[in-house]
Amino acid sequence: MDEIEYKLYIDDVIRRVETARLKVSEHHIVKIVAVSKYSTCSDIEKLYTIGQRAFGENKVQDLKAKAKELEELPIEWHFIGNLQKNKINNLLDINPSLFQALDSLELAQELQKKLLAKNMTLDCLLHVNAAKEESKHGVMPEDAVKIYTQIIDEYPNIQLRGVMSIGAHSDDKEVVRKSFETTHEIYKQLPNASICSMGMSGDFELAIECGSNMVRLGSIMFNK
Repeated sequence: MDEIEYKLYIDDVIRRVETARLKVSEHHIVKIVAVSKYSTCSDIEKLYTIGQRAFGENKVQDLKAKAKELEELPIEWHFIGNLQKNKINNLLDINPSLFQALDSLELAQELQKKLLAKNMTLDCLLHVNAAKEESKHGVMPEDAVKIYTQIIDEYPNIQLRGVMSIGAHSDDKEVVRKSFETTHEIYKQLPNASICSMGMSGDFELAIECGSNMVRLGSIMFNK
């Protein structure tokens, strides 16, 4: 696919995002984070050239390597993966724009300690396991508001900006919709939250219709 074809292809993805957001409201803005975990630095550069600025990685070592190789570009890096405690310092050395998967009070406690030691703050989203699936990380929906406010009160170096969730793993659209609606209901209850990150390549239109204002698109953005 040459550059013009690729630009037209990405324009079509953006059109789909636009169509979904307009179903919510003409004032509803949606940000696309291109998930580059299966893509190379040259793939990222190609997408950057046609206007994409936010990119997400789910492994700290991959984020570190790509951020270093592409340090000349003012990319907005998001870390979207499960963070092991022994990798916290490595993540803070990269200082991403947003950590999307803060999934427990225990991790928040460790993160606060390391942030304090480095005299840093970090923008984060609370990861909610909206569909209550055993295979997924995240806090339970019924605990989310309490945990969110507790993190704000007790861990001042963590700057909570909202929530993130992954749609239910189901072929039933209504089950997926319910998981997105659950997350959005939590989002609406949170103090000063501005980001509701829901939706991936296979379900982003539904997520946007349910209130998502940030989508994490991988394969569809890189045409893989």
